[in-house]
Order: sequence, then structure tokens, then C-alpha cells
Amino acid sequence: MENAGYDPFVRGRFPVGVRTIQALDKARGRLFPCEIWYPEAAQPETWPLILFSHHSGGHRRAATFLTTHLCSHGYVVAALDHSEVVAPELARKDGETAEQRAARADAWIASRVPDIHFLLNYLLESEAHLDPARIGLVGHSFGGWTVLEATAAEPRGGAVVALAPGGASNPRPGILQLKLTFAWGRDVPTLYLVAENDTPLPLSGMYELFERTPATKQMVVLRRADHLHFIDNVEQEHEKVRAILLTAELAKMAEEMRPIAELCSGEQAHLFVRGLTLCHMDAVLKGHQEAQRFLSGDIQGELAARGVDAFLHQP
Repeated sequence: MENAGYDPFVRGRFPVGVRTIQALDKARGRLFPCEIWYPEAAQPETWPLILFSHHSGGHRRAATFLTTHLCSHGYVVAALDHSEVVAPELARKDGETAEQRAARADAWIASRVPDIHFLLNYLLESEAHLDPARIGLVGHSFGGWTVLEATAAEPRGGAVVALAPGGASNPRPGILQLKLTFAWGRDVPTLYLVAENDTPLPLSGMYELFERTPATKQMVVLRRADHLHFIDNVEQEHEKVRAILLTAELAKMAEEMRPIAELCSGEQAHLFVRGLTLCHMDAVLKGHQEAQRFLSGDIQGELAARGVDAFLHQP
């Protein structure tokens, strides 16, 4: 294989520490549980920072397979439970009218970028040994939309990885109506990692977002994968969604989801996500030449050699 001396798929050399904190946003009166993964090093160092944004109604530990991997390679990684999870006024209520549901969805959307802005400010003010010039953003689904939209409002973000993000112009019924401005005003290198068989956020929407992205960009598509292949416990979570009784709109999507036995494994998906996400961050935030060569080389072949079936989108 090429780049034999650089392998972003294996665990890094740093032991991973983790702390849970409660961060109070006084301006909005919201208390956010936050997780911080930090490399345990013998000597204090200044670390790049990566913020992770979870899917709609998810939680800060939704993708620990990824956050711990990044941390083991010398990144501080942080995530909070977003406002729709912690703010009582944003919670679902019995007997909601259609207008009330729409207003709640709008409030969820309006809270997301401020959540990221708050977390970044909080960490840079309270945590030692962070490099404010090396900040990356990673998000899945609603979180993928979040990091793409936050890049327009937050000039400190220097690299983005969007995992099956929302925001396409023609979402399926029952999916949040998200809009992306892409008013970045600068080149923020962006990697899209998406699923070939994504039921709620189809591949056609991923291609649309990729075309609209005004930056250096790549997209890699994981074959035989659906929307939940980007979080922990892929097999269990995928089958749970297929089995639960949802609204009529979402139930139709659940029926369309293929059984997990017909899709790639969680292990393959996690290898795909953690290796390529790390490689992108190494290439951009650390200026790692071997990572840059890896991303400009035969990505499909490198993945195939590790048992992962994927392809590079060539528009």
C-alpha cells in the first residue's frame, strides 16, 4: 500500500482521558453537559481542538468510536448535548398542533450554531493548552448541517468533516427543513463522508451539498451503508429505528431501510469514518504531508485493502 508509514486507521499513541463538565450559557440560561476527550501526555502540549455535533435529538457521546480515535492522535475533542436535548422549552409536548411543532423545529434549528459558538468560546476561555488557530468541526446528520452552517458564522473553524449532513434543498417529508447559506468567505477544506443507501438523507442531496460547497472539498461514499452507520452501536441502532413505531412519514422511511444483514458492518463503517476524518484533520490542521498525500492518492484502494467498500465522488 501507498503511504505505508502513515496509517490513520489505527489507534494513536496517546492514552485518552475524558472529563464531563457542565457549562452554563448565561445569555440563554441553558446548562450544557459537555464531554471533553484529551490526550494524556507526559509533557504539556498545545493541542488542536475538534468540536463534534450530534444528530437530531442525539447526545454528545453519540460517536465515541470517532472522538476517542481523534483524541488518541493528539487532538482535544469536545461535544455538548445540543439545546433541543437540554432546554425544557424545546422539548416535544403531547398534543402539539402542526404550528407548534413547526415553531419548535425552527427553535431547534436556530439554537444549533449558537450552541457551537458558545462551546468554542467556553473551551478557549476555560481550558489550557488549546491552539485557537487549529480548530476543526465534525458533525453527523443535523450535526453535519450544524458544522457547515457554523462555518459561515464562526471564522475560527479551519477544517470541516460533514457526516451524512442535512441541508439539501428538497428534504423528505418528516425531515427537518434546513437551509445552508455557504456564505463562508474563505476556503475551509471540507470532507464529506456519506452513505450510499442513506434512507432519510439520500445520496442525491449529498451531491447537491457538495456542489454548493465553496471550498477545497472531497466526498467519499461508503457502499451498502445507511444513515446510522456514523454513530456507535450501528447494528443495534439501525435495527431499533426499523422496529419502532414512528409517525406515518418516518414509518415509511423505516420500511425502506434495508436489514442490517444486507448492509456493511459497523466495524467497517467505523474504520471508514475514523480513518478518513483523522486524515483530513491531520492534513489541514497539522499540515501533515503524509496525510495530504493519502487524501490525494488511491483512497478507494486503501479502503479496499482494509475490507471497506467505498468510492470517491467524481463530479
